[in-house]
Amino acid sequence: MYATNYHRPSSIAEAVALQSASNEAKYVSGGMTLIPTMKQRLAAPSDLVDLRHIAELKGISVNASRVRIGAGTTHAEVSASPELAAACPAICHLAAHIGDPHVRHMGTIGGSIANNDPAADYPSAMLALGATIVTNAREIPADDFFTGLFETALEDGDIVVAVTFDMPAKAAYSKFPNPASRYAMTGVFVAKAQDGSVRVAVTGAGANGVFRHAGLEAALSADWSADAAAGVTVDAGDLLSDIHGSAEYRANLVKVMAKRAVAAA
Repeated sequence: MYATNYHRPSSIAEAVALQSASNEAKYVSGGMTLIPTMKQRLAAPSDLVDLRHIAELKGISVNASRVRIGAGTTHAEVSASPELAAACPAICHLAAHIGDPHVRHMGTIGGSIANNDPAADYPSAMLALGATIVTNAREIPADDFFTGLFETALEDGDIVVAVTFDMPAKAAYSKFPNPASRYAMTGVFVAKAQDGSVRVAVTGAGANGVFRHAGLEAALSADWSADAAAGVTVDAGDLLSDIHGSAEYRANLVKVMAKRAVAAA
């Protein structure tokens, strides 16, 4: 790797100050993407500002029907949380199937959504749950947060502090994982809100990253059943085609994963 300066701030304010002091500094949390990228010499930040030890970024709370997950919470902590298991077991299931134990104990929910890998799991949960992404400066609805492949609405200096969402009436996540990386070749998160509205988000399949599927939302709003999901037409035109699967294959996977998710919910 290239030489870099390592910083370990103890507060959000200190982290922002360190990052703003250099035009080439990067925040790092779990480092699941940034560190391998640096090892391959595809990135060379002058400074790494480590967010893992900031207490303000950690913790899970459920107040009435509102859920808050600190951005520094690891996938393993999300998967094992009894509070989340009672409020939204779907997100515990999602976290339990990310990568391998090393990834789950190092990777964080904030790092995952800030990176916005097109095959990551959490972005679909944030979209389907209608979550709000809380930063050190503002609050961003999930619908506005994910803007494209590895692109988000975060601005220079922004730190994801937490994600919040209302407890759903029903929710589930189902994915077809790549057998090597366990990234989603296609993953579908379905959520039915307390008011009956339905949101469906797809990851791993979109040519432009995570997206909501209007057809599945309409069908499941009218009839919350696996059969309703099976009857929806999924257009392959905007889907990803690569060595792991064609766009047509992923279009079928969207329907299959949606059916499984609804059945699980």
